[in-house]
Amino acid sequence: MAEVVSVMTEPPAGGRARAARTTLGQVVLPGEELLLPEQEDEGGPGSAGERPLRLNAEARSRVRVVCGPGLRRCGDRLLVTKCGRLRHKEPGSGGGVYWVDSQQKRYVPVKGDHVIGIVTAKSGDIFKVDVGGSEPASLSYLAFEGATKRNRPNVQVGDLIYGQFVVANKDMEPEMVCIDSCGRANGMGVIGQDGLLFKVTLGLIRKLLAPDCEIIQEVGKLYPLEIVFGMNGRVWVKAKTIQQTLILANILEACEHMTADQRKQIFSRLAES
Repeated sequence: MAEVVSVMTEPPAGGRARAARTTLGQVVLPGEELLLPEQEDEGGPGSAGERPLRLNAEARSRVRVVCGPGLRRCGDRLLVTKCGRLRHKEPGSGGGVYWVDSQQKRYVPVKGDHVIGIVTAKSGDIFKVDVGGSEPASLSYLAFEGATKRNRPNVQVGDLIYGQFVVANKDMEPEMVCIDSCGRANGMGVIGQDGLLFKVTLGLIRKLLAPDCEIIQEVGKLYPLEIVFGMNGRVWVKAKTIQQTLILANILEACEHMTADQRKQIFSRLAES
């Protein structure tokens, strides 16, 4: 089970734990305690038997819950650490993933996240990669598909790297790789030099990476393009011409503050031009 924390050790004064499934999409505050369906069934929402989520052995045997950003484990309780909207993703089986969707400015590396980094230095057999966090990540030259001691990847300082974190916690330097668990690149590695790299908010990145994102579907109908999204808020895009590339970058940056109707007007205007 993933780790989950709190900036407060006690729930808000006079407040009791809230049911997670009825709180989805609502704003939660640091220090609040959450009840998952298993605990609701034991006591019933609003009943005297209602109690915060207890992450004990009995609960684990019934439901597996993964706690993402904005939530943390404190003893046997599940506490909120960031102000934002509570989200949930239902997997094929188990209790799913809970996290808090907040407007965080600085990216904090998370194990498994796919990010876009910039190679800033080479130290021995290790590349130092700027990922927008508090410190650079390390990337071994062997962490590329087909790389060996004799067959080294052609990576230069200033290159853009698309990879994922295999080590990311507050006590260790982040570590990246450009291969999956099967040793395949699977789209990761050095990104082409002809595109445009720009930065958007972390909230917009999560919205663009959603499976049913209408923005990406509409952008894909405008021009043929290549696009790479990093969970650290970086986007790389390349179209046939520089003008088309700049138009796409401006649209993606502005989409966060546009309504659906405003987006449709802009896309229809561009499609006619």
